[in-house]
Amino acid sequence: MNFFVIGVNHRTAPVEVRERFAIPESRLPEALEKLLSQDGVEEGMIVSTCNRVEVFARSRNGECDLKQFVRDYYGFKPGEFEQYCFEHNHIEAVKHVFRVASSLDSMVVGESQILGQVKEAYATARAVGAVQSQLDMLLSRAFAVAKKVRTDTSIATSSVSIASVAVELAEKIFGSLQGKSVYLVGAGKMCELAARHLLAHGAAKIYVANRTYDRAVGLASKFKGEAIPFEKLYDTVGKADIVISSTGAPHTIFRKEHGEKFLAQRRNRPMFFIDIAVPRDIDPGLNDLDGIFVYDIDDLQQVVKAHIGDRKREAERAESLVEEEVNRFQQRLQTAEVVPTIVSLQEHLETLRQAEIDRMRGRLGQLTPEQESAVEALTRGIINKIMHTPITTLKSAAREQQESATTVVEVVRKLFNLHAPHASQPAQREPREEQQEVAVSAEQKPTSVTNSKA
Repeated sequence: MNFFVIGVNHRTAPVEVRERFAIPESRLPEALEKLLSQDGVEEGMIVSTCNRVEVFARSRNGECDLKQFVRDYYGFKPGEFEQYCFEHNHIEAVKHVFRVASSLDSMVVGESQILGQVKEAYATARAVGAVQSQLDMLLSRAFAVAKKVRTDTSIATSSVSIASVAVELAEKIFGSLQGKSVYLVGAGKMCELAARHLLAHGAAKIYVANRTYDRAVGLASKFKGEAIPFEKLYDTVGKADIVISSTGAPHTIFRKEHGEKFLAQRRNRPMFFIDIAVPRDIDPGLNDLDGIFVYDIDDLQQVVKAHIGDRKREAERAESLVEEEVNRFQQRLQTAEVVPTIVSLQEHLETLRQAEIDRMRGRLGQLTPEQESAVEALTRGIINKIMHTPITTLKSAAREQQESATTVVEVVRKLFNLHAPHASQPAQREPREEQQEVAVSAEQKPTSVTNSKA
């Protein structure tokens, strides 16, 4: 089970570190290409959100140095930022992927946005050919587990999100959102969720600015708000009491000089900024201005703590469910890993069986249909008995630890001189060469349960 994960998230790194790791959506294909060029990496996927940047990979040989990929891609020096990274290998990597997709590793346990974000990263990776076989199997199962967690537990009851927590914080700051005007910078899902919560809590007016004006118009129309051309951003933000910013900009878009301008426009009436972007949209220096209050994604964790107690019991149920699914996936994957050997053994022995029947046909003379059936039944019966022990042993090993399965597969392939599972083109002459060494009588000819005429 050669799965690997490396990354940073809200538990291991503050926002000023996470923003150094953030990868814009437009650069993900380039990053995936770089990942696949890394020694040992067969498949890969990258998830980059406001709370996490994680690299998933499957190696072809059980070895995968994702730290080297991080250093190469970001240009970090050895040891730089490594104290903020976490790593999971093999079965622990599988468990981590299941927990992330199920929102058990989220800042707000039970929130629904992370599953959509992982699915988007998966779609991008598949589109560029970075996800194909076993990693595809892992992620498909992770999505099924996430659905099971949400349907079999109450972890998503009264579901909250980063956006709803941000609104809750704004309500605590102002006491009430009645009559407050809100400015959304960005027209993504986070801002749309924030708009829904704000209106539900009494916000009077919503402005939306986005670099793509049509998207701003689309979001504003959903809530009877006003779309603002992005080039007029700095001239209009001062209208708002609350600014929620979530763009994909690689640098801050609100700096201290902008805050001074806004306060002058508002005649020093207070202004509240919530920055849910990574990298951050708002320079923390705005907090130094009297009348401006800035909260970033990490500040929201204080609000999240209030929700943890209510969800603890359901989270424990969800964790148990994930453990069961991890074990089930491990067994399924290990069984799948011995299937190529079983199929190869069946095909190999069937080839020998047919070759020996053809070789002996001249000695047997013309056979009646009943005699043909008898020969078929006899040779198949012998082969079924020959194959029973190796196949049973392979399947039993697959249900046990990975090392046992690997050892048994190697022994079976050596005993029967089978090609490696990933051989690009099996040699067609091998069975004929072997038949000359092995053939003496029909009883000595291995065969398979597969009917070559099927």
